[in-house]
Amino acid sequence: MIDLRLLRQFVAVAEELHFHRAAARLHMSQPPLTAAVRRLEEELGAELIVRGNRTLGLTTAGRTLLVEARATLLQADQAVQRTRETAAGQIGSLRVGYVGSALYGRLPSLIRRFRQAFPQVRLHLQEATSRQQQHGLRECNVDVGVLIPPIISAELRLQPFDVDCLAIALPRGHRLVAQPALSVAALADEAFVSWPSAEGVGFHAQVLGLCTAAGFTPRVVQEAHGMHAVLSLVAVQAGVAIVPASMAGFRPDEIVYRVIEGSAARFELQLCTRPELPAPVLQQFLDMAVAEHLA
Repeated sequence: MIDLRLLRQFVAVAEELHFHRAAARLHMSQPPLTAAVRRLEEELGAELIVRGNRTLGLTTAGRTLLVEARATLLQADQAVQRTRETAAGQIGSLRVGYVGSALYGRLPSLIRRFRQAFPQVRLHLQEATSRQQQHGLRECNVDVGVLIPPIISAELRLQPFDVDCLAIALPRGHRLVAQPALSVAALADEAFVSWPSAEGVGFHAQVLGLCTAAGFTPRVVQEAHGMHAVLSLVAVQAGVAIVPASMAGFRPDEIVYRVIEGSAARFELQLCTRPELPAPVLQQFLDMAVAEHLA
């Protein structure tokens, strides 16, 4: 294999067509450069330089090597640069899972800032339930999730990211919309739209806890996967729902939102990752998320 240093020295001589100028360009003396080109010719078994009294030229083999050497050196430089950028978390890809309500909190700001700081990183965003995200993390199909605890696998790691609270969602034409103060207890006789409890254990348990504390068990008439699907069913008057208050901007012409007061209605969204040392790109994302959380 040919030393890349020999190729760089040959390219300098071939481009300058003058050993002295090439040596000055390489910040070395002329005799070692002349010896280096001779050594390269010996290794290749071909004459590369046409030597004369005043000027130099390239043989046919030399012209071929010049083209190939330039391409090889460029590729080598790019390989080094990309390796350094990867190690610094500046290039690569990142797969982010998130529950639907995360799009109405800190996540959009984090995504914008991350894209601006690392434009060469390919971000893959996918809405998924908390359970689906954990499955994706374990199967290495997701790099980081934005979900609602608890998690079903002790091996996964959590870190705080955002807070939200619950709100009652009613179809705009619903009779309860006229009530100035609306409590969870007023929903005792209502049909509920919800989601499978296994897809979001913590969130489902919190909603059930609020209803139980108000003296009833919610009568679920239809389930949907994902909060946007739940609210779409509310909009078509399939029932009422208790949803993240941050989603109050979703279809406001068709849905009325009433925030539920009290600490029992508050919940956290957390970042979830696998236990191993994060890849550089993921670490950059997590560091930026911590700054976003503390802001």
